[in-house]
Amino acid sequence: MPDAARPDLPPSFGVGQADQRIMLTTFLDEHRAAATAVLDGLTDEEARRSLVLSPTTVLGLVKHLTLVETIWFTELLLGSTRAELGLPATPAESFLLQDRDSVESVRHAHAEACARSRQAISGRALDEVITGHRFGPMTLGWILTHCIRETAQHVGHAEILREQILAARH
Repeated sequence: MPDAARPDLPPSFGVGQADQRIMLTTFLDEHRAAATAVLDGLTDEEARRSLVLSPTTVLGLVKHLTLVETIWFTELLLGSTRAELGLPATPAESFLLQDRDSVESVRHAHAEACARSRQAISGRALDEVITGHRFGPMTLGWILTHCIRETAQHVGHAEILREQILAARH
C-alpha cells in the first residue's frame, strides 16, 4: 500500500513491486471506486442530464460499467446466462436509463457487480484460459487488463460530464 507519509498517492503506487495479480486488481479497484465517486454529490436529475449528442450521461456510464463487470466476470467466469442476469441485448442499451434508476440504485448495483467480480476471480490464476466468449479463448489476465482499460475510459468520460454539471451550478 502507499507510503503512510504520502496519503496523496493512490493505492496503486504502493504495489509497484507486487505480483502482477495484485497490481491488476489494485488498478481495477481504483477505477471501480472512481466510477462511483463521479456520482458523489450529484442529484438524480444532474446524474441523468444529457450533455452530449449521444444518450451518454454520468448515471448511464456507471450503469454501463455495471454491465461490463457482469458480462466479463459473472457471465463469463461464473457461467450465468444473460437471461438469468437480466442483461440488455446490446452494450449500447446498458447506457439507457429506466425510471427506476437513481444515483443510489445504480451505485448499489455497481457495488454488487464488483463484489461478484472479485468472487469470480478468487482462486483463479492470471494465466488461466477462459473459453466461451465470442472473442475466443483468453486469459484471466487479459480480461482484467481489458476491464481496467474500459473502466478507465468510461470514468474519464463521466468525469468530463461531471465537470460540466458542476460548472453549470455556478
